[in-house]
Amino acid sequence: MTGIDRLLEIMRALRDPNTGCPWDIEQTFATIAPYTIEEAHEVADAIQRKAWDELPGELGDLLLQTVFHSRMAEEAGMFTFDDVANAISDKMIARHPHVFGDESRDKTPDQQTADWEAIKAAERKGGVLDGVALGLPALTRAVKLQSRAARVGFDWPSTDQVLDKLREEMAELVEARETLTQAEVEEEFGDLLFVMANLARHMKVDAEGALRGANAKFTRRFMRIEEILAQDGRAPKDSNLQEMDALWDRAKDEEKRRSAEFSGNSAASGIR
Repeated sequence: MTGIDRLLEIMRALRDPNTGCPWDIEQTFATIAPYTIEEAHEVADAIQRKAWDELPGELGDLLLQTVFHSRMAEEAGMFTFDDVANAISDKMIARHPHVFGDESRDKTPDQQTADWEAIKAAERKGGVLDGVALGLPALTRAVKLQSRAARVGFDWPSTDQVLDKLREEMAELVEARETLTQAEVEEEFGDLLFVMANLARHMKVDAEGALRGANAKFTRRFMRIEEILAQDGRAPKDSNLQEMDALWDRAKDEEKRRSAEFSGNSAASGIR
């Protein structure tokens, strides 16, 4: 037994009420859901780092989440893994009439994306914003909500207007800091983040990816600060802001030099 059949059998054994693993047996949809989100992020992280040797394992961890949920559903008489696989297969066929039907494939990727969204809209029941998952990261969900609203014309026509709104929200946050309650400050801060998500959408920036990149950059540079301080037998707590700020600039300059050297070597070797 190999492949998905082997994995399904392993999960069945883990959930066996008599001989299975106590931890796996006591899990529910609610307790497993956070792991599902975490594993999806770890897949994205491996891709961003181009850690291709890690990707099979991370994708396997994510697949396990689907198998886990499916097994719990089968035990409850709700659905099976085959139902899950058939549902996505049916959906892919229905949403690709230019591949599996008689529609022309002579379309741009943008046209095909628009067609995909039109099919999804026809499948949805309820309002424009229905179906935007609550469990998404807040930044990703903000972009999706705004994109949905934009499809029916609820959107600023230009990026300049978004920037004007951003300045307005920043001013309101400054005012809130001085005069409002903490709850009101948090509300204004949320409004500012929401407009930032909208700005990313207008500028065709992957907001979640951009923030992950900024997190990675901060991590790299702060770790370099720790490394330099460790050469003197010190840690950040033994330093001060002025020194660490200077070391941050040093780490930043080192990155720029490495990037320039890589670009120069790539050009010299004919890499494009």
